[in-house]
Amino acid sequence: MAILGLQLQQRFPVLTAVCYSRLISATIHAPAVASVSSLSCKLKKWNNGGRLPRRLVVGLGASFWAQYMNMAGNSKSFIASARLKGAVEQALQNAEWPEQFPFKDEDFQRFDETSDSMFYEVPRFVTHIDDAAIAALTKYYSEVFPPSNTPGVSILDMCSSWVSHFPKGYKQERVVGMGMNEEELKRNPVLTEYVVQDLNLKPKLPFEDNSFDVITNVVSVDYLTKPLDVFKEMCRILKPGGLAIMSSFSNRCFWTKAISIWTSTGDTDHALIVGSYFHYAGGFEPPQAVDISPNPGRSDPMYIVYSRKLSTA
Repeated sequence: MAILGLQLQQRFPVLTAVCYSRLISATIHAPAVASVSSLSCKLKKWNNGGRLPRRLVVGLGASFWAQYMNMAGNSKSFIASARLKGAVEQALQNAEWPEQFPFKDEDFQRFDETSDSMFYEVPRFVTHIDDAAIAALTKYYSEVFPPSNTPGVSILDMCSSWVSHFPKGYKQERVVGMGMNEEELKRNPVLTEYVVQDLNLKPKLPFEDNSFDVITNVVSVDYLTKPLDVFKEMCRILKPGGLAIMSSFSNRCFWTKAISIWTSTGDTDHALIVGSYFHYAGGFEPPQAVDISPNPGRSDPMYIVYSRKLSTA
């Protein structure tokens, strides 16, 4: 029986610079968890001592920026190779959750606390995971989505952009995209409508109760600073039995905008973190984790944490 636990790992970040027009951003490959010891570390130990302050951990990462930039070309050799097969999928099996939400405000701080609207002002018509990871995610969607053109089906793609990675030709009567950049959303061919909204400022979703059959989110759960508020809203707007694939996540992110608890933990812990959002939001079935990484150690990993709204919620 798994005990929810997290453990800071002493490690160096491997950073990859990505230049978009005049804006230069950074993408980090967070090293994978090398052992299952993080699962056996009680969460109260995590909260009551024996850890570095999150902001310090993030700050230390910044100090290694210049030193490790020259490693960018070889970053693939630094990720996923030590990941224990099945560790992510096992993370949420029979998890024992503490009575209260275990994370503190400091866990959701970020190295860059400037306006997200400014950060996302310039459109980025790029993909943030490699082709193999995208193909694995699209295949997963094809297996769990309602059939294309099913009457009455509505889908919300949260933290959306110019592409949603849905199966080719997939359509529903209503596919809503919610994101930060209007130009990106306008270019997304699967959307029938879109909403520009900063969930870190306005976590309340502008939709009626029981509106959606599926909610998706791709490699963006790590940017949410008010995740419980957002997950409670997700539960409200999902139809009973509706599917939330909120956390299609990898170990790549805009490092300065990711929450500190994410940047200071590894892949297995990420599954636990996202699973805790479902659990403490209430109204969801026990969350499950799936590792759909196509080529461990050779391409970007890809993980899913999903749940369904309780039929009685």
